[in-house]
Amino acid sequence: MIRISTLAICVALFGSQATAQTADAGRRPYQARCAGCHGEDGTGGGHGPNIVNLRRPRATSKNEVRDLILKGVLDGGMPAFQIPTAEADAIAVFVMALKTPAARTAAAGDPAPGDPAAGKRFFAGKGKCAACHMVRGLTLGLPSGLPSGPGGILGPDLSTIGRDRRPAEIEQKLRDPEAAPAAPAARGGRGGRGAPPVYRAVTVRLRDGQSIRGIAKNESAFDLQLLGMDGKLHLLSKDQVAEVVREKTLMPKVDATPDEMRDLVAYLSRLTPDPNAKAASATGDATGDATGELGPGVPFADVANPKPGAWPTYDGNQSGNRFSPLRQIDTGNVEHLAPKWMFPIPGAPRALQVTPVVVDGVMYVTSVNEAYALDARGGREIWHYSRPRSKGLVGDAASGINRGVAVLGDRVFMVSDNAHLFALHRFTGQLIWDVEMADSHQNYGSTSAPLVVDDLVVAGVSGGDEGVRGFLGAYKASTGARVWRFWTIPAPGEPGSETWSGRALEHGCGATWLTGTYDPETRLLYWPTGNPCPDYNGDERKGDNLYTASVLALDPASGKLKWHYQFTPHDLHDWDATETPVLVDAPFHGQPRQLMLQGNRNGFFYVLDRVTGKVLLAEPFVKKITWASGIGADGRPILLPGNEPTVEGQLVCPAVAGAANWPSTAFNPVTGLYYMFAEESCEVYTKNDQWWEAGKSFYGGGTRRPPSDSPGSNVSGKFLKAIDIQTGKIAWEIPDVGGGILAGGLMATAGGLIFYGDGNGAFIAADAGNGKLLWHFNTGQSWKAGPMTYTVDGNQYIGIAAGSTILAFGLR
Repeated sequence: MIRISTLAICVALFGSQATAQTADAGRRPYQARCAGCHGEDGTGGGHGPNIVNLRRPRATSKNEVRDLILKGVLDGGMPAFQIPTAEADAIAVFVMALKTPAARTAAAGDPAPGDPAAGKRFFAGKGKCAACHMVRGLTLGLPSGLPSGPGGILGPDLSTIGRDRRPAEIEQKLRDPEAAPAAPAARGGRGGRGAPPVYRAVTVRLRDGQSIRGIAKNESAFDLQLLGMDGKLHLLSKDQVAEVVREKTLMPKVDATPDEMRDLVAYLSRLTPDPNAKAASATGDATGDATGELGPGVPFADVANPKPGAWPTYDGNQSGNRFSPLRQIDTGNVEHLAPKWMFPIPGAPRALQVTPVVVDGVMYVTSVNEAYALDARGGREIWHYSRPRSKGLVGDAASGINRGVAVLGDRVFMVSDNAHLFALHRFTGQLIWDVEMADSHQNYGSTSAPLVVDDLVVAGVSGGDEGVRGFLGAYKASTGARVWRFWTIPAPGEPGSETWSGRALEHGCGATWLTGTYDPETRLLYWPTGNPCPDYNGDERKGDNLYTASVLALDPASGKLKWHYQFTPHDLHDWDATETPVLVDAPFHGQPRQLMLQGNRNGFFYVLDRVTGKVLLAEPFVKKITWASGIGADGRPILLPGNEPTVEGQLVCPAVAGAANWPSTAFNPVTGLYYMFAEESCEVYTKNDQWWEAGKSFYGGGTRRPPSDSPGSNVSGKFLKAIDIQTGKIAWEIPDVGGGILAGGLMATAGGLIFYGDGNGAFIAADAGNGKLLWHFNTGQSWKAGPMTYTVDGNQYIGIAAGSTILAFGLR
């Protein structure tokens, strides 16, 4: 008899061409040789597992099933069968017919009988299925008076059940909800990654006398994460729990007539992703709940003015200053800081660049195309969402970068590598909507954390070395519909196009790949932009090349430009302005001012009036700058000769990575100091006549290290610098910080501390007033992310991504 391991055979790309007659030819040999172990319908017997489970593949075609029969699965206890190949083929065809999912059967012209439209009405209406289960697009075409959302969150998302289950399995579950699931259960705790989620119904009795009934999202000997019938996520310590009563299911039997049951199965069996459908494009029509409303949860007021202990956005607050008012951990006790928990992200393609977001005790972290919700007290996984990485990408998006999420209401928002923006349910990770911001086949991608402003989600695109036409977009948080788009590269004839002379305008770049900031008082959105293209050759783009290497001040409701400032007009050195525009209210030269601070790649530290865009101060923060002697009274750089790339090569300082780069900076209002990583460096810049091609970078040149005997060869050094914003002078600096401008970021706290990771893998706390090193912990990891801090149950934690692991520290 056949015995197959629990990694059983799964749904196949075996075609629907196999006719019922061919499948029937294998029925008798299957019953004779296989049914004793695997059951007559393949769902498992006394000695073998389910072989029609559609989620855990071992074989994905008729030929692979045949080979399993003939060769066996020795490590799974299944022997090889010495039978004719023709007989094995017949059995394989029959097995594939048994486990063909409902939607594939329907596509092959043999759908489950019934009226799917009537089944849809029953699902949303009389059957009350939508109270617990989500189906994306449910509202489309429903009669008036039926629920307006995509459904509930207590039960599994059924949007793809037709892909994953056969009609008979669907009907069995509807008639007998307590029947054992066909799919094997996921392993306990954090195990089961990649396996389908298991919904465990429980009633939890607390020591204070309360009872909560719902679904245990995860449970250990120490804690329990419970999605309650009240629609709330309860993060419980086992110290709070008196008893956990297990139930088989919360799902009642479906009360339906035979016709209603038939129609309901017909509807559910047809629910599957359309492989030919695209997510919403530039038209703004999003897949999913296109007419839904944003659910309750995190109001925008709590994003604009974070609750004590929360870190609700990429920079902790919308000003971008990376300063936390938390002071439980301070200069006097930081020596007692110790790791509290860790959460590795398996398969991360590179060191994580995410800054964790924490609201209501839940931490949200990302890698490329995947998100995790964690219990912020102990790092226990609550849910995990993932989608495959996209093929054929170029640039940063192809390398697997993702910097995090935004939250609003009941949703979490993130971008995908192929320039999609999508919304997940904050408690379950269920996909609510998905919008395509740009066509990735035209070299677009996306890597940054979105920013929420009122009821909009603002997100940018990458591809700034690949010849894209940069833009920034705002989308409705409720539906994903696009509200506005601001092009950072004007079209011919539009304002700004006169700053482009030559044919480069069509592929001018100006990507928007770093998260911006927002001022609710002035109601201005500030967003930095990237370099022009081709990066090093300006022959076909003479002029200033607006709006590249700039900061934009936009009306967040309409996307209208209020003002802009260009840090590096006609940039020829790949000096993006994608460093955080930090918003500060502070006295400046004796007058209260609304300021913007930025340490730019070009080597100058800027203080701007953020209401008007006027430059108030611009001072170098590195010693070796050869491209400009300073910034003039008009805000334009005073150029020095010999700063343009040549065919032979021209030495210029700073190097291509800049004197600064994208990792987070910080501002402490107590010390009045702006903290940033800085690097002394030079490089030889060259240009060539390379032109744009889809799927390739568009540099128009290159860079190389200076020769050992050149003046720039001995220019080096990586520093953490504290800058007095009144003068632009260096107040103090820490030399030899290792990773420098392309490593981790910074965070300041009211405890008088500045946190960062160095190039040797140490996580460090220094005195924000004088730079004295106070504490370190060696992780042995590389840093590409900035730290953050939060509180849960009155305890302050410091969180950071180290390599591919999320770490949380607290006081011993």
